Amino acid sequence: MDEQIFSSIFSLYSGVRRRTQLLVSDLSAEDMVVQTMPDVSPTKWHLAHTTWFWECFILRKYDPDYVEFSPEFNYLFNSYYEQIGERHARPERGFLTRPSLDEVLAYRAHVDAAMERLLSGNHKIDSTEVKALVELGVAHEEQHQELLVTDIKHVLSRHPFSPKAWAEETLRGNDLPELSWRAFQGGLYEFGHIGEDFHFDNEGPRHQYWLEDFALASRPVSNGEYLEFMADDGYGSAALWLSEGWASVNRENWAAPLYWFRKEGEWFEFTLGGERRVDPDAPVSHLSYFEAAAFAEWAGARLPEEREWEFAAASHNPGLADTLDPARAPHPVSRPENGGFSQLFGGVWEWTRSAYSAYPRYRPAAGAVGEYNGKFMCGQFVLKGGSCATPPGHVRASYRNFFPPDARWQFSGVRLAKDI
Repeated sequence: MDEQIFSSIFSLYSGVRRRTQLLVSDLSAEDMVVQTMPDVSPTKWHLAHTTWFWECFILRKYDPDYVEFSPEFNYLFNSYYEQIGERHARPERGFLTRPSLDEVLAYRAHVDAAMERLLSGNHKIDSTEVKALVELGVAHEEQHQELLVTDIKHVLSRHPFSPKAWAEETLRGNDLPELSWRAFQGGLYEFGHIGEDFHFDNEGPRHQYWLEDFALASRPVSNGEYLEFMADDGYGSAALWLSEGWASVNRENWAAPLYWFRKEGEWFEFTLGGERRVDPDAPVSHLSYFEAAAFAEWAGARLPEEREWEFAAASHNPGLADTLDPARAPHPVSRPENGGFSQLFGGVWEWTRSAYSAYPRYRPAAGAVGEYNGKFMCGQFVLKGGSCATPPGHVRASYRNFFPPDARWQFSGVRLAKDI
């Protein structure tokens, strides 16, 4: 039985590692070393950090014969784990010309070989404990797959000739469904992850929460609708904006979603498949929380609470989501309705007006892994649903993504809500 369990664990591990390599297969070495803003990490750093995670949390703990590839890598590729030790400053990851990409790839191969030896030949370790850590490591690497995609988009967007990151284009979307409203009766309901399958600690504990009657829009806001907001001086009307958001508009000169630009009198956008005209039917993406909230105010609606969104999505199948395909350039497109909603899962992350905070009775895990989510529960807002850059295993009703309110480089959009 242990042999089967360890074989299954190694299959999980090797699968996520192959998908990461596939994501970078069309990138050059030069593509992978650039950092264009503090929130962006170079692709080379993502490749090394995800490898460090396996080395740090599994190999050092369970393999007494493991030999570190380089003692310097613990400092260079630790992200934010205070209990692990000091680390290189995040805004300066692009300064790390060394180790080279070839050395980072050799590091990945070194750790992959050690993980294969551990999981295929050593059954004296606790399979249940290791399985839980491998599942966390797989989820961690998948999160970095999404970050890798959004980060390389920002990097390539700074090139004057809009290079493609993927040769294969995104498939065309469907005609835009008409927007309608789905009403829900309030009451006392349970929220948070349910079941024994893997989930992050911030998705629980399961708890009760009172909802008032509300309605949720049947689909995300489209580019065409956002263009109407822009044409109506949305970026110039202070009354629509939160104070901090209005300060960001003026300080950063925001006038359109990130990656949009004017060309020959038309709106274009940079995508991972290159430059293209803005599709009015596609979901608007790369909005900050401030822009999403301002649009909702302009539309006479509001952003949903995260538990409203979760309640509406609980009975819908995330398996139909428009999520990350490593072989194809991710880009949000319009999809038809399914069960009364379009694209509750996939397409674009949807901002909620809920501050990212702990659920009742939440406690972080012991040790360094407890720093994964809980320490960030301040000054951020929850997004729900996943995007076209999100790996399929991260789209579920209870999943809680979170970013600061001025973040725009993720595939983040908006679905309206209202009181009834």
